[in-house]
Amino acid sequence: MFAPSQHDVRRFFCETHNKQRLSLPLTPMESLAAQWIAEHPEYHAELSDTAAALAASYTVEDGRTNPFLHLSMHLTITEQVAIDQPRGIKQAHALLAARLGSAHEAQHQVMECLGDMIWSSQRSGLSPDGHAYLDCVRRRATF
Repeated sequence: MFAPSQHDVRRFFCETHNKQRLSLPLTPMESLAAQWIAEHPEYHAELSDTAAALAASYTVEDGRTNPFLHLSMHLTITEQVAIDQPRGIKQAHALLAARLGSAHEAQHQVMECLGDMIWSSQRSGLSPDGHAYLDCVRRRATF
């Protein structure tokens, strides 16, 4: 199992952004990341400075969104939808995207459900509840 460090993740996104800006060849994973980076120009300045990105701290108290967490969650959801894991996420995402008229906005809604599942798991000490996660996405898709 691949478990990159926080710095590995930050370097990956910064390097991908740099390669994208220079029109250099991208790996398949970098290509996916580059698509999400392009959707978030508000992160480009932070992604352009690797040293600052490695040193940055993103706390709730600061009120700053962690661009690396946000982009990582986009990649996670993209992969989940591609392989339909948990089973049903592909359909729920498609319904949500249709309801919202935007696959990107659907991802942000799914991201909230994913974040809630992770937070609940960390708080309770139990394994992540994939059923609750999928139910959350389905509710958002159908309300």
